[in-house]
Amino acid sequence: MKTLSTLSLVLISVSIWAQKSYYPEPKWPEQDTANKFYTVKGERHGVSFFKKHYFKDVQYTPTDKLAFDVYHSPDVMYHWYRKWAEQYPNLVDLYEVAKSYEGRPILQMTLTNKKTGKHTDKPAAYFEAGRHSGEVTSSEAILWLTKHLLDNYGKDAAITKLIDTKTIYLRPENNPDGSTMYLFSAQRNRSTVHPKDDDRDGLLDEDPEEDLDGDGVIYQIRKKAVTKAEKEKADFILDPRDPRLMKRVQEGKGEWLVYTEGIDNDGDGKYNEDGIGGLDNHRNYPENWRPDQGGDLTGRGYTQGGAGDYPLSEIETRSTVLWLLQHPNISVVNSMDTRVPMHLRPPSTSKSEESMFPADLAIYKHMDSLGLSHTNYPWAGDVYYTYATRSKTDRVTGDPSKPQPLFGHGPDFGYFYYGSIWYGDELWNGGAMKDYDKDGQYDEYDGLMWDDEANKKNGFKPWTKFTHPVLGEVELGGFHPKFFAQNGPAWNLETWISKQSLFNLGMALELPQVEFKDVSVKALPNKEYEIRVKWSNTGKLPVALEQAKRVKIVQEDRLTLDIDKNLLKGFEEAKVVITQPTLFDKTIFAGYTAPNETKEGVFRVKLNQTGSVKAKVKLLSTRGGYQEKEIVIGQ
Repeated sequence: MKTLSTLSLVLISVSIWAQKSYYPEPKWPEQDTANKFYTVKGERHGVSFFKKHYFKDVQYTPTDKLAFDVYHSPDVMYHWYRKWAEQYPNLVDLYEVAKSYEGRPILQMTLTNKKTGKHTDKPAAYFEAGRHSGEVTSSEAILWLTKHLLDNYGKDAAITKLIDTKTIYLRPENNPDGSTMYLFSAQRNRSTVHPKDDDRDGLLDEDPEEDLDGDGVIYQIRKKAVTKAEKEKADFILDPRDPRLMKRVQEGKGEWLVYTEGIDNDGDGKYNEDGIGGLDNHRNYPENWRPDQGGDLTGRGYTQGGAGDYPLSEIETRSTVLWLLQHPNISVVNSMDTRVPMHLRPPSTSKSEESMFPADLAIYKHMDSLGLSHTNYPWAGDVYYTYATRSKTDRVTGDPSKPQPLFGHGPDFGYFYYGSIWYGDELWNGGAMKDYDKDGQYDEYDGLMWDDEANKKNGFKPWTKFTHPVLGEVELGGFHPKFFAQNGPAWNLETWISKQSLFNLGMALELPQVEFKDVSVKALPNKEYEIRVKWSNTGKLPVALEQAKRVKIVQEDRLTLDIDKNLLKGFEEAKVVITQPTLFDKTIFAGYTAPNETKEGVFRVKLNQTGSVKAKVKLLSTRGGYQEKEIVIGQ
């Protein structure tokens, strides 16, 4: 009788275990419908589980039709991306670029006609969203644009040509952890759910917001200042334009205290200042990065809240940057947020005229105008000056607004490091559709009036008496933080995302494109032949911004002549000798092709054999694309 070896027994036991597991496959908390709580990964000193909540504005399960009068959970978005990948195999590649902090897939789509060449051989644009957890309108804009392009391929001539000749990269959810938590609970956070000590007290995420009245929404608390201590801290009054609004004033000049809904868990006198996460993926880029708060040991330098431990410390940002550096064919980027609204671009730490090449700035200003023609946003311009001074005075102090730097910011990476046209557009406007009080400002009062007039007052919760466990008698109310303050009502969603997406499409339609105009072969004496090549950039953008040339992200355009290497062996005695150019690698370096510019390159070839030779002329442009043409040299 044969006996089984120890190794055989181990292999059998592994095989049995593989066939039957006594433990259920883990589910993400949003997928586990039996569990009433939403749990966030990561070790923190505060709670990591919250009661689930389902919002009427959100679609959590896919249906047969994709409509944009509702927001979509990341799972629903991914459902449509997977469906389109199956439906359009000749146009779509879907792949995972990274896993999030919690381990969720970050999916991305490459959209191009595969029959007309590889995606990396074509000029390209990249559009992403979802970096900030609660700014879900931006993700809807990516989803809308994807559907618009696929629906109109073969029907709209401009879109068909775009997808035939260019590549569009689309990433709808760059931070699926935060967005999912936002849509399945009352919780909010800035970006990744990675635990962070926001208030620098040695504890991680110990003081999150709480949904005290159990309605699934974190509203505001207002409390009338009664005691001497409260009056010294009071920094709000009832807005004289409408007492539903709270107007901030200088500390000690107010009559009310305002908090977000919750309690002071760590007893430091502050409410909800250290909730889930706190890192900001949009302060984590390598260009002009600065240490997080507390990282400047002199006390006299700059720091940047949310910056992280070091540039690209967060996988969500790191995956974007490393992937872009592997795809230098991209000229145009928009990585979107909410809610200014504004076409937001570099620079983030200086005025445009101080640090941008004039030619590049002219292109950006053209894109500003193009964006405004589609969206009619009130602002378009740089982060440092235009964004920071869009309100001319400080609403509390009355002092003139000053430019303010943002460090580690995406637009600065996009231009100064990556040498591209890069926007970080902000969608939605808090309902401030028009200047109701004619004060020259678009603010909360205008949003409130629009909510009354057009939104059936669904965006603002009337102040309601509530007994706070610590503060005593207070009132809960204010704007809906998720689907009015930060994102618009779902019924109004498509208006915003369609206009924004048409701007993104408009930028993509201006991508550079190198194309052959003429390739000719002319016989010369002594079996020598001249190959004359003419090409032009038929796009509206140059193949390289001036900044791209400076940082060497883009090589200059070049021509090569590809001939069977066996025919080239033997130096001057080879069967085929390329006599011009005289450089060893026989490459014609042609600089950078401007829009509508025509360039020319000339090869000379000597045949030391009878008969003809096949060759390929190759035109290589990092951002203008790749073209090749087969020719015959000789008779």
